[in-house]
Amino acid sequence: MRIRATVAAVSGALALSALAVPAAQADDGRSWSVPHPFSASQPSKAESGKAKRSFGATAQGGSALITHAVLNGGKPAVAGTKTPQTYSLSITATDDSGITDVYAYVWRGKSVDDPDSIGIYQNEDVNDCKAVDANTLTCKMTVTFDPAMLYNSDAGSWKIGAAALANDGEVIENHTAGKTSLQRFSKLTVNASPEPVKKGQTLTVTGKLTRANWDTATYKGYTNQPVKLQFKKKGATSYTTVKTVTSSSTGALKTTVKASVDGYWRYSFAGTSTTPAVSAAGDFVDVK
Repeated sequence: MRIRATVAAVSGALALSALAVPAAQADDGRSWSVPHPFSASQPSKAESGKAKRSFGATAQGGSALITHAVLNGGKPAVAGTKTPQTYSLSITATDDSGITDVYAYVWRGKSVDDPDSIGIYQNEDVNDCKAVDANTLTCKMTVTFDPAMLYNSDAGSWKIGAAALANDGEVIENHTAGKTSLQRFSKLTVNASPEPVKKGQTLTVTGKLTRANWDTATYKGYTNQPVKLQFKKKGATSYTTVKTVTSSSTGALKTTVKASVDGYWRYSFAGTSTTPAVSAAGDFVDVK
């Protein structure tokens, strides 16, 4: 099992450079803690005194608000088996006094203190921020999904958490400022044979649908999935669906059709919540 996620308060530069719990403290190296990058006692830029900390979408009794939290432009993040994938993250916050800075992370689990939750912090120590107006600030940062640290069960819905520091010292924290999803990269092949083929003869079209298996760092067959067999006549600009084939227990695909005219054959998979859509490159068949 994973070590329980903890809530730890940190401040200043420490929050941006030393948030992760050492891997040695967790049996799988995935232990994390909810970041609090802005100290509750951090002096206000506009006035002295203690900062006010609130949780949720807005600060109770305050005006601070995180209005926008989007990963990868609203599209799902996708990871394969080896190369870490980095995605853009945009956070917008507003307050009557203006916003000084923001901090963001993504996480998955029943709650942030769920022992089986996983969280990933933003990469940057210093954000790329631009003022929308006197009260509102939008900051750009990135997060990286490393397949070496992922389990297959991590595919699916994730949440975006964020914190913002207002000029008057108010701190707003929202663990569910936005939603995103993470998918397992998919691959799809096709082979139509024989090539060439006589008109009216049977053409056998095989292929395989696979997706990243983060548990084994390999690609494994995606079983029992509907995959469309499509055809594009030579000179045409689009494919037409001929039939739907279901992938086998190994992800294999196989069907037969009658050859009629020259053209391209391919398999096309619509995708699922945990696996992105993918289409094989067309295989050209010359019909004699």
